[in-house]
Amino acid sequence: MNILVLASNPPDTSPGSRFRIEQWAKILSTQGFTFTYVPFDDERLYGVLYSPGMLAAKAMGMVRGVMRRIALLRDVKNYDAVFVFQEASRVGPAILERMIAKKRPLIFDFCDPIYLPPPADSTGNQRFRFLKFVNKTETICRLSSRVLVGNEELAKYARRFNRDVTVVPITIDMDEYSPRPAHWDPSEPPVIGWTGSYSTVPHLETVRAALEKLGTIRKYELKVMGTDKFSLAGVLTSAEFWKSDREIAFLHQCDIGIMPLPEDPWVKLRSHLKVRQFMAVGVPCVASPLGIIPELIQDGVNGFLASCEEEWIEKLSTLMGNPGLRVEMGKKARATIAEKYSGRMWAETVATVLRRVGNHS
Repeated sequence: MNILVLASNPPDTSPGSRFRIEQWAKILSTQGFTFTYVPFDDERLYGVLYSPGMLAAKAMGMVRGVMRRIALLRDVKNYDAVFVFQEASRVGPAILERMIAKKRPLIFDFCDPIYLPPPADSTGNQRFRFLKFVNKTETICRLSSRVLVGNEELAKYARRFNRDVTVVPITIDMDEYSPRPAHWDPSEPPVIGWTGSYSTVPHLETVRAALEKLGTIRKYELKVMGTDKFSLAGVLTSAEFWKSDREIAFLHQCDIGIMPLPEDPWVKLRSHLKVRQFMAVGVPCVASPLGIIPELIQDGVNGFLASCEEEWIEKLSTLMGNPGLRVEMGKKARATIAEKYSGRMWAETVATVLRRVGNHS
């Protein structure tokens, strides 16, 4: 099968597409599938999109993206099916998807609640929010031959508009995510790690007070990936921008992972990749018990759940003071991902969906 993949970001840049269609494409490339990935963003647009301001450059980039998508329509007939991750275009209603669906079967995939207004960010992109047309998610669901979603809550939404909905969770390639070596040096302070993006740094801010109080009780180091501008009073902190080729090495540097989450409708419905990444390499996590997190973390078994400042301090302190518990929980965390969220296991489900949809062409 020859599959055309339409997504917003360039390859290897967006966590959503990387751990969904890009991961599946790599695994299924030996099973007779060919994937052609065509992003909406060109290098110029992607280079400015997540920077503050630069509105004219962003607007011109959006226009270029739409024009490229329109030009691509003449080639759609050369594919067996079209796979759309979240949307074919960053702006506008589902016009492109309507035109595509008339030519070839459409598979629609999303793992976040993209049918809700996106949360505000610090890049100035909220000025373009009126162009997002979040209601087009409903239309794309109706147009699609099959809808893939990241969790059951998203499936409830999609089933309102399409009966052919399959839940495929965010998955991890366990061959790539090797376990963190189980070693520790009593003379070195434990490392707490957080990984995210420009838009989720405010989530880390929600536990700033707890982390700073923890620093007055125990000595530790905080490592942050997703921004180079984060520090804690009284705590040795290192922060770096996110890079895909640094991800696993960063995870291996951490003794404990954290995933604090705010009380927010968008956050509660997300599929939450980052906690799975820590768990996959055998790093136990402390996380907020929101959305699907309690499905991933069994409190006190393969990690901890914390819902208030006192619990954050208590449970992080427990892990920091007990290296053996970290190792035990880390092994159970990795086993959870391997048993329930393995990329190779779920890629077979995706392959079945693609074959069934392709046979309808």
